Amino acid sequence: MKRRTNWFALIALVVMAVVLAACGGSDSGSNSANESGGKKAGKDLTIAVNQNFVTLDPQDSNNTLDNSVQQTMLEGLVGFDKDMKIIPKLAEDYKVNKDATEFTFMLRKDVTFHDGEAFNAEAVKTNFERVSDEKNGLKRYSLFSNIEKIDVVDDYTVKFTLKNSFASMINNFAHPAGALQSPKSLASGDDVARKPVGTGPYVFESWDSSDIIKVKKNDKYWNGDVAANSITFKPVVENGSRTAMLQTGEADFAYPIPTEQVETLKKQNITIENTDSIVMNYLSMNVSKEPFNDPKVREAITHAINKEDLIKVVYADYAKPATSVIAEKTQFYSKQEDQSYDVEKAKALMKEAGKESGFETTIWATNTTNYIKAMEFIQQSLAAINIKVKVEPMENGALADALWAVEDPKDAKVQMYFGGWSPSTGEADWAIRPLFSSDSFPPNSYNISYYSSKEVDKGLKEGLATSDEGERQKIYDDVQKTIWTDMPWVPISNPDNIFGKKSNLEGIVLLPDGGLSVTELQIK
Repeated sequence: MKRRTNWFALIALVVMAVVLAACGGSDSGSNSANESGGKKAGKDLTIAVNQNFVTLDPQDSNNTLDNSVQQTMLEGLVGFDKDMKIIPKLAEDYKVNKDATEFTFMLRKDVTFHDGEAFNAEAVKTNFERVSDEKNGLKRYSLFSNIEKIDVVDDYTVKFTLKNSFASMINNFAHPAGALQSPKSLASGDDVARKPVGTGPYVFESWDSSDIIKVKKNDKYWNGDVAANSITFKPVVENGSRTAMLQTGEADFAYPIPTEQVETLKKQNITIENTDSIVMNYLSMNVSKEPFNDPKVREAITHAINKEDLIKVVYADYAKPATSVIAEKTQFYSKQEDQSYDVEKAKALMKEAGKESGFETTIWATNTTNYIKAMEFIQQSLAAINIKVKVEPMENGALADALWAVEDPKDAKVQMYFGGWSPSTGEADWAIRPLFSSDSFPPNSYNISYYSSKEVDKGLKEGLATSDEGERQKIYDDVQKTIWTDMPWVPISNPDNIFGKKSNLEGIVLLPDGGLSVTELQIK
């Protein structure tokens, strides 16, 4: 058995993903405003977000914003630190066998749920039997569908046996969907999607008709005192309105901050921070159709796009050029050789492919400002090698149907697509398998390049069959190199996470997947 030791100091993460901003509530602490944007945060924070909420049930949630609010109240067995490394939460330790079919967790003994119910192995079993039962129809079933049985070894030890080897399972446990609710609450018939009961630093207080969610301090939190008396999460969809709240002092924290407003906010004494993300922005090509089935054409397109210039135009330099098909902060990342910007080489490759006179094609993306800018940049870049690109921005629903609802690859109409992907488990398998596996063609998953490689498929299978991290690194090194060389994508950039906050807030950590931990929050 392989035992995981040398845990980081136990931190209960609170993931705040889609947007966090504080919008002035009734602060119990004093606010001292000495300059525009210089107000101090009190003990009652308001966090402004850029979308409306859907559910507070982590097992039935598929968006980062909901997960972020959930994790102020709910915790899992393990979680992620600021670098997406696995850390303990409600489990003090765990062990996994060599074949990665058995995961055993040793639980904390000093934890109770907010309703007074005991946290123990039976509570863990109840939660994971719920999400791993397909009949319950929960959105996160796929993350835990590989669980065959759950054994209560003793009150504070629980063992999971999987149907198949799955070394990435520990990352699935760390996913926000692994957060645990009170078994009494789950059995009561109460609407856990609206009123969750967990073990976290904050307790659910309200979710009102204007879609504002409020949580209050858990005075009995097992991991010590909590900095804020309350946190209010308020949807503020319009970018200008959200950042204006920072300028007026209404907001304590705001995320995301549009890149074009960063410098203005900095001049107004507002603290703006940016951190690396594991988001990958990319240009995919449908390699099952001409002319993208020709490797020389794909290579020509790769060399015709100046990634650094695109980042300047689209992200105002708040991004990094992609150096693999997964982002640097993703577990098992491996840096690849530079794909240089070289128009003359691109022209020569087009000539070798018999496409010197070019061709016409179409690029799809969602209709957001940055994605439209990116498509237009690609359009101009490819014009230099005689490729005439039609830009088609699409509304999210229509785009999703056109991309993911295709039943037969022959019916796929996508030619090129500019999009983004963030692996919510923080590691290479979920960053690669849904997008490049032969089993991941729509509607099964998200491989809209219709790329198929026996070497990649073999590597992905082997990567899940061992729990030895050294072996897994070698396997994923080879997988990344193969995809990088085959070029079904042009990996473009890893955009930064950008947020604004009041100057006396410290200890807030924005995770690479866009989530925010507030457990170490300090209000100075």
